[in-house]
Amino acid sequence: MSNTIRRDILTAVPVSFTAEGEVDFGGSREILEFVRDSGVDGAFVLGTTGEFASLSREERDGLTRLSLAVLSDLPVVVHVGAPSLFEVRNLIADAVRSGATTIAVLTPYYLPASEAAVMRFYEAVAEASSGLRVFVYLFEARTGIRVSPDMLGRIAQLPNIVGAKLSGESLESVSAYRAAVPESFELFTGADRDLASAADHGAQGVVSGIASVFPRPFLDLVAALESGDRSRIEKTQSAVNDVVDTVIGDPARMKAGLRLQGVNAGFSRMALDEPDEDIAAELARAVRTYAGAPAA
Repeated sequence: MSNTIRRDILTAVPVSFTAEGEVDFGGSREILEFVRDSGVDGAFVLGTTGEFASLSREERDGLTRLSLAVLSDLPVVVHVGAPSLFEVRNLIADAVRSGATTIAVLTPYYLPASEAAVMRFYEAVAEASSGLRVFVYLFEARTGIRVSPDMLGRIAQLPNIVGAKLSGESLESVSAYRAAVPESFELFTGADRDLASAADHGAQGVVSGIASVFPRPFLDLVAALESGDRSRIEKTQSAVNDVVDTVIGDPARMKAGLRLQGVNAGFSRMALDEPDEDIAAELARAVRTYAGAPAA
């Protein structure tokens, strides 16, 4: 491992929908502008937080173009995952035409797939991704597909595959994946709460949907870790834990929190509950406590 400790924050960006379920490109632009100005290290777009499974190919293409335009000064990972290789190839081609340089590809999902089938899938993805940086996206809890550390090690040897996003995995699992892949292979955890500990287990940082609405606690925690001040670290970790417990990774809560900050974040298209009165009060408390620029 490199002696340089990285604790990168890639924001998983929500998509704005109207109350009727139409993609709201104006609202989505406002969310992207909020992310752009928040101080994070990059963005992960059209993933789980972006409700990608509910989007058409044309909508994904339009949102990719919008994301790359608004976030032109930040590294952007464009998720192009879909249940079939046919769809993924089309989405890769669209992403290339839009100017993407880095993509993420979720394992196939819904129908069960053998290790051999998943390996063939990523071999085809690697072949279709010439000139791109490709992240493997693992989320067993959502896809039902398990990729073992040994298998990720084999996938990591394929051309163009440079890293992985590990969602729903413990820090111990992150360590096991790190031991199975080359030193240069990048690992990001999807566990927002683990930003401080992730580096100790071989990850370069987090992909955080919660940082899309509350970036300040995460940025404050990185600064505290760099300072080495234990009391400051404990305080900022507590703030991260608070926003994680308040938002619980729910895109509907993220968008409600953004609306409280004046961002036209819209609503969710998928079957998610809008925050009730008690949750809305907790989000308002978190906005009062954590909105704004990072602490000096």
